[in-house]
Amino acid sequence: MFPHGLKKARVIDFHAHMVLQETMGAAGDFGPWLGKEDDGSPFFQIGTTYRLRGVRYVDSPFMRVDLRLARMKEAGIDFQVLSPNPLTYFHFIPAKEARLFCRAHNQAMASTIAPHPEHLAGLAALPLQDPQAAAEELERSVKELGLLGAAFGTDAPMRLDDPSLDVLYAKAVELDVPLYIHPGPAGIDGPAGDPALRRYDLDIISGFAAQETLAVATLIYGGVLDRHPKLDLCISHGGGATALMMGRMARGARKRPWAREELRPDGAFEERLQRLWFDTHVEHPQVIELLTAAVGSSHLVYGTNFAGWDAPDANGGPSRYHVELDHALLSDNARRLLRADRT
Repeated sequence: MFPHGLKKARVIDFHAHMVLQETMGAAGDFGPWLGKEDDGSPFFQIGTTYRLRGVRYVDSPFMRVDLRLARMKEAGIDFQVLSPNPLTYFHFIPAKEARLFCRAHNQAMASTIAPHPEHLAGLAALPLQDPQAAAEELERSVKELGLLGAAFGTDAPMRLDDPSLDVLYAKAVELDVPLYIHPGPAGIDGPAGDPALRRYDLDIISGFAAQETLAVATLIYGGVLDRHPKLDLCISHGGGATALMMGRMARGARKRPWAREELRPDGAFEERLQRLWFDTHVEHPQVIELLTAAVGSSHLVYGTNFAGWDAPDANGGPSRYHVELDHALLSDNARRLLRADRT
């Protein structure tokens, strides 16, 4: 069933993650698992090495739809597009376990949103380490489960411009659905990453922005948008530092010896950049101004990381630092990105 609330919602939140009870243990030895420490504080564990402590998922809007809908109403959010928890992308575990997890996740996501088409839609999890399986799971999730696209991480065994992923990108174009790219903390199930990022939560405070900026550069420099001219990709958190770095990235495309000929003309990099989509989950109105100046307003969608540590504070409207945004425009953008006119 198409989520008909999408067509009339005044405020659409594109950046909202869901934790699903049905997925606990679905990746075999890699989990995930919910539990409590000896002192009663909650934890969320992946495999044997990663444990997120002190974040309550059980009996919170992350897992209970009734609490989510009530909090949405308080915050002035009419509709949310739910995506996988970034802690459970599982892009580096064996493909078999990843496939099993994604199937369980997507079935549970579809069942969760089905009773609430006025307020909720969902994006699929994909086993990115197996691109053919990812394409097949995307097709199943869209055609059989009614999900509106898919979400995956910035990091996997292959880079985002690797030709092996073309089968997934082509499938998204064939199905006419968007793909949402959002970082996950390094070292959960793959390479440990820079040890400096282990201090002060820098892996999520600044590491995410670095991953998103690298994703934008990789997609454009690597020719993904040229190989798939009808592909719609949305990058979280305003694309990280993209708006700040776009001039330097564009100069690299014009000047550096590795740059493809298609990127060398003036404006070629910027033209491709403006084909990408970005959510507005950033921390300052001037960042929104810079992002809008860099990429235009037609490819921005509203995002909150709903119920997360960095979600905006409600202040009589959709958010504290986004009250100046044109939500009519952002919601119309989201409807275009999600193909709300299909039915």
